Amino acid sequence: MLTREEAKKLTDRVLSMTKFPECSLSLFYDETASIRFALNGVTTSGFQVSQSLAISVTKDNKTGSTSLTEFDDKALRAAMQRAEQLAEVAPPSPEFLPGLGPQKYADYDNFVEGTAAARNKEMIPGVRTVIEAARKKNLVAAGFFQCDANMSVMANKHGLFTFERLTDSRLSSTVRTPDGSSSGWASRQSPDISKVDGEAVAAAAVGKCDRWRNPKRLEPGDYTVVLEPTAAADLVQLMGFGARAAEEGRSFLSKKGGGILLGEKMFPEYITLRTDPFDRRVPATAVGNAGLPAAPVSWIEKGVVKNLFYDRYWAKQTGKQPTPSVGSLILEGGTDSLEALMGGVERGLLITHFFYIRAVNPQTLQYTGLTRDGLFLIEKGKVTSAVGNFRFNQSIVKLLQNTVKVGVAERAQGFEGDGMITPPLVVKDFSFTSTSDAV
Repeated sequence: MLTREEAKKLTDRVLSMTKFPECSLSLFYDETASIRFALNGVTTSGFQVSQSLAISVTKDNKTGSTSLTEFDDKALRAAMQRAEQLAEVAPPSPEFLPGLGPQKYADYDNFVEGTAAARNKEMIPGVRTVIEAARKKNLVAAGFFQCDANMSVMANKHGLFTFERLTDSRLSSTVRTPDGSSSGWASRQSPDISKVDGEAVAAAAVGKCDRWRNPKRLEPGDYTVVLEPTAAADLVQLMGFGARAAEEGRSFLSKKGGGILLGEKMFPEYITLRTDPFDRRVPATAVGNAGLPAAPVSWIEKGVVKNLFYDRYWAKQTGKQPTPSVGSLILEGGTDSLEALMGGVERGLLITHFFYIRAVNPQTLQYTGLTRDGLFLIEKGKVTSAVGNFRFNQSIVKLLQNTVKVGVAERAQGFEGDGMITPPLVVKDFSFTSTSDAV
């Protein structure tokens, strides 16, 4: 992995290869160690190193871009020439903005040396724990343990230079019966591999598989649901707060007839959703939107929409200040455990996580997908039986509006990206549209 000095030397060299007034670079380097397992045994083990450099040049508001993975002078000059040739034939962009100058960033490095150095020796104990727990129950485990260490750099001809490092590690497993008729899933993740609890993954995945036998069929409809943190993250992390979409009437934050809902109370008092790039539970950085310094920001505070995301272009158009991106999300939690939340549900469904999530209506944040790997009926506060899977059709806005209770927040991976910090949620009137034969 390049040091800060080596990265600066490389980007300075590349920037000197063009006479175009605008040139920006994005350099990325990644080291990934992984173990994949299936049928209660390790199937693959690997270590991968990757690097890439994206080059973008602009003249007369016309931009050309290219990328490469080889950094010798010949390859770099050829790539720069390609970018310049593309810029010559590109149409001018009415939204182009000159690059940022030097920025001041927080002294923050979410890089754990133990995770960066982790290889099979550090990952095998967690994998073994899951496999042995499955074998004891005559079940079959499959899964993935991955550790990442990466470096990212941004640089341009105006003096901008960023250098960031971060680490992350993730262990997930699906446990099934030998005939494939029952399934359970669990995951744990942390920038610090020493905090990835293999025993917790094993207990949750094996326990769900063991309980999800002979599921009963229920009719589709609106149910009270208890979303485990992963299920909550699957959906909540898909929320966006773009100012441009809202002001152009294309967002759930747009008012009918014009205007936006900024400053209005849209959600219950206990819903607070914020970005915190300095929370060490997630792999986040001090560099934010287009190279601007990252900063904590509240999107929803005690139910009130507090901020919108302004990129540099839209901020200039509207006379506002650019804001940090909607990342490193934290949905504030309460003090109740998952079991305590279920204890207050007269009748409902406990959802492990969702699968194959797709957008239905971007303006209302309506999504569809499937429940997977552990869906259970709750009656009088207790799990009483396994339930066959459903397809859902649900607005995330309505989901948060219909949330009646939150539990203790924790990191959850979610369906896409690095996940977020979220509590389990109790949500009323969650819409299931059809049954699914998926296990």
